[in-house]
Amino acid sequence: MDPREAYASAAELEAALGATGYLSSPELSTVAWLSLRLSRPLLMEGEPGTGKTALAEALAQALDLPLVRLQCYEGIDATQALYDWDFPRQILHLRAVEATAREGSGPDLDQIEGQLFDERFLLARPILKALRDAPVVLLIDEIDRADDEFEAFLLEVLSTWQVTIPELGTVSASTPPVVVLTSNRTRELHDALKRRCLYHWLEHPGLERELEIVAVRAPEVPAALAEQVVRATHAIRAEENLLKPPGIAETLDWARALTELGARELDVENAAATLGVAVKYREDAERVRLALNRMLTR
Repeated sequence: MDPREAYASAAELEAALGATGYLSSPELSTVAWLSLRLSRPLLMEGEPGTGKTALAEALAQALDLPLVRLQCYEGIDATQALYDWDFPRQILHLRAVEATAREGSGPDLDQIEGQLFDERFLLARPILKALRDAPVVLLIDEIDRADDEFEAFLLEVLSTWQVTIPELGTVSASTPPVVVLTSNRTRELHDALKRRCLYHWLEHPGLERELEIVAVRAPEVPAALAEQVVRATHAIRAEENLLKPPGIAETLDWARALTELGARELDVENAAATLGVAVKYREDAERVRLALNRMLTR
């Protein structure tokens, strides 16, 4: 199926995302639908834990397409994103050729070189895999962790939907992949990359929407407990100077953890005992622990 023709409207896409368990907003559904129709990458920025990566996963389910993920990190280069050669298998092949040559029937040097850089020894990394297997959903996660050179390389690929392998030639996508880039905004991305993409800033959800998310993603959590956890999470996010406020994933994990412990309500005692599920920095945990009584009595 051509992703551009999968859904006739943003409302249809929003309903399809909801069927996967991802509750989208009309604004997010609209920009996601436009990225499909226009074959443009979607750049999602926002705080960690707001559902940026989950959107790509939900899109893959809604479109019934494979998800190919490229996790960015400091120092990543084109080799890690594109392809590599399977050196152990190439060495085994050379040894087999040597054994044949000793019997007097081996190939000449040019033939050996051609065999070494054959398709069977090629290890496709995420971007090459996405181009070869398209249509797919290509998730380029945390692009802000990569450096300027990688960003420039990525911009070229997103502009042409093709890459060149010197030993094999040019690989082009028959259908442009559905591309979702995520950024936690640890650094500013270059304007050239942003111009190539459609853009959406994803906020933490409001109280009612987060309650809906917990009900859909963690239906085993009692409704009263879910509401207390969501309210507590929002109170924690409102605290000033936290290193990392809890995201939606932490809300879900906290609610599930309390349910596993058999809690029917969130009180100061069980909140303090399970705080490490929601807060992941010592300084944050100390600040929140001191404020738990105030948070839970609002």
